[in-house]
Amino acid sequence: MTRWGAFAGITLAVLVLLLLLARASQSVVSGRSAYVTREEGRWLDRLPDGAGHLEAADAPSPTRKSPAESTLEPGPDLSTTALLANVAASHGLFALLLLGGIWLTEVPAAALGVTDAPLSTGPLAVAVGLALGAAISLANTLATGLAEALGTEPADELREMLSPETARGWAVLLLGVLPVIAGFEELLFRGALVGGFAAGFGVSPWLLAALSSIAFAAGHGAQGGLGVVVTGLLGFALAAAFVLTESLLVVVVAHYVVNAAEFVVVEGLGWEPFG
Repeated sequence: MTRWGAFAGITLAVLVLLLLLARASQSVVSGRSAYVTREEGRWLDRLPDGAGHLEAADAPSPTRKSPAESTLEPGPDLSTTALLANVAASHGLFALLLLGGIWLTEVPAAALGVTDAPLSTGPLAVAVGLALGAAISLANTLATGLAEALGTEPADELREMLSPETARGWAVLLLGVLPVIAGFEELLFRGALVGGFAAGFGVSPWLLAALSSIAFAAGHGAQGGLGVVVTGLLGFALAAAFVLTESLLVVVVAHYVVNAAEFVVVEGLGWEPFG
């Protein structure tokens, strides 16, 4: 017999832990951004007289030195590898906690969007997920480009921090980290918070889709105010797809495509649609 109350408690506990981690990550990103901005200002202050007409955009990026090489205050210096490992480990741990809770409370897989229907777990689900992800990714890229043209683009420090500089790093990101993120976040925000709560408590899945999208947006505060809004809309699009298809696999694939495309197109290829 399914213990829906215990399932809800475990799910909400995992959600709180994720939001706390996201808050900590936001502090790290803000601290690193402030450090880089401060170092750029110091570089400009050291320009010789008569060079003050140079624009900040013309200044080279400050070269970060070790404490032994510089008397400047060292800022946050987390490597991309360490950040990727941290994200993969934390999301993987949360996923195991949630899956363990689902198993212990005997929540049926069908409530989470996993059945033997072709649109749930078959090739058709993968195809629909790919198409949905491509559509959302295109809309997201165009919206971001337009926002940049208007000078109101979302903060992208976290994405830049996670972007690898080697082929091996890209393989780890695309084949390891992003699948873990997509799988866990969809299991939590769509499978559990929408499908599980709707099945267990008789709440409208559309209301749960809206509420889970707010929580999903709150977990992406490192992207700035506009980024939170965009993420909330993305979350609702994925939640709506989950409600309509009743497939967890569809939204997992779509989520992965959106994340992978953003990294590859923006950070890997440097494409700016309105640039």
